Amino acid sequence: MTSSGRGNFGSRFAVVMALAGSAIGLGNIWRFPYMVGQYGGAAFILIYILCLVVIALPIFFAESIIGKSTGSDTFGAIEQIAPGTGWKNAGYIAIVASFVVLSFYSVVGGWSVDYLLRACTGGFRFSSGEEAAAVFSQMNSSAVEPILCLIVFLGLTAVIVSAGVDKGIGRFAKITMPLLFVMILLIVAKSLQLPGAQAGVDYMLKPDFSKISGKAIAAALGQAFFTLSLGVGTVLTYSSYMRKEENILYAGVWSAFFDTVFALLAGFAIMPAVFAFGLAPSAGPSLVFETLPVIFSQMGAAVPIIFFISILIAALTSSISMLEVVVAWLVDQKGLSRRAATIAVFVCALALGSACAISSRVFSACDFLTSNVLMMTGAFVFAIIVGWKMPKADVRTQFTNYGTSKAARATFPVVWFLIRWVVPVMIVAIAFTNLF
Repeated sequence: MTSSGRGNFGSRFAVVMALAGSAIGLGNIWRFPYMVGQYGGAAFILIYILCLVVIALPIFFAESIIGKSTGSDTFGAIEQIAPGTGWKNAGYIAIVASFVVLSFYSVVGGWSVDYLLRACTGGFRFSSGEEAAAVFSQMNSSAVEPILCLIVFLGLTAVIVSAGVDKGIGRFAKITMPLLFVMILLIVAKSLQLPGAQAGVDYMLKPDFSKISGKAIAAALGQAFFTLSLGVGTVLTYSSYMRKEENILYAGVWSAFFDTVFALLAGFAIMPAVFAFGLAPSAGPSLVFETLPVIFSQMGAAVPIIFFISILIAALTSSISMLEVVVAWLVDQKGLSRRAATIAVFVCALALGSACAISSRVFSACDFLTSNVLMMTGAFVFAIIVGWKMPKADVRTQFTNYGTSKAARATFPVVWFLIRWVVPVMIVAIAFTNLF
């Protein structure tokens, strides 16, 4: 059963900011800049943008078409399109994926809470990478500290989601996303002024086509796929809250644009500073919680505070979208109130998140399961449903906004071809590369 009065985003700006917020996450900060430098600088960026346009955006459009046309959660949406078939069970894949990602992602979100508190209380002074690594290891191995921070982070996520689609998620996105860009620009300005910062700029932008290999292309393809939070139902769920007059093409292009711009800005905020202080670039949590604390603790008290507020916002906008996928299912299909659904998911995610916080093996297993199996399967199913189950006329109607969008009418044949023939093959290729 689909509940009435689900709510909608109140404006196009809210839609774009919420979708962009779902896409912009910690991967933009601790993975993308490192990959750019390792795989050819500007040459990698060009390949990444090509993969984004050819593969990632068509999947985004497929999810958005399903969500907007049905106005339901992932399970209910697929049931409407393919009633009485086993396809509806595929909706559970996205729900499970979102729940698992929310659980282990919130552990990292909790780390950002911890480091923000350290920065605000004067406990952010590191003289060496070894000292920063020791502090991170001590925090992460504690039986209490990571779980307390996990509770705070999940609690913030739950409060925003429980407030509703427009008053909670939409309002938060409209306020924090512009603020996020302002803060990262401030850090970019500070970082570029450091002596030796040009080496970091060269690392990001100097094209080196000799580094473009099959591995580099696979990395660009994987980053383009994961950066838009595809295959876990976030785009589908948010699109189900779109008003009838909203434009899917517009929302998708602008979301991808903001996501890419933020990733590049994060690179210019981080890598010039890394090179200016003579440190080696790295990827993953070690960059944010071991390398950067050494740098930012020497750049004044305000810089680490601004940076970890940015980290917290980026983490929250992604966790909110994951929580909303599960909440929407409980509200639409199980008849729970939004508040009750949010509390239920909060409790369950806290349980799994706590296991991830105290066991790196559980954390890694959850990461591997979602990244290599559930997300890929979900994206493949969404592409097949739009490309092969939905009537072409219905897909065209939704994508072109009932024929009112000239740009969408012009691009529809290309998008339709990509969704039907290119995207499924490439998803299988990405999955094969990641698994084998």
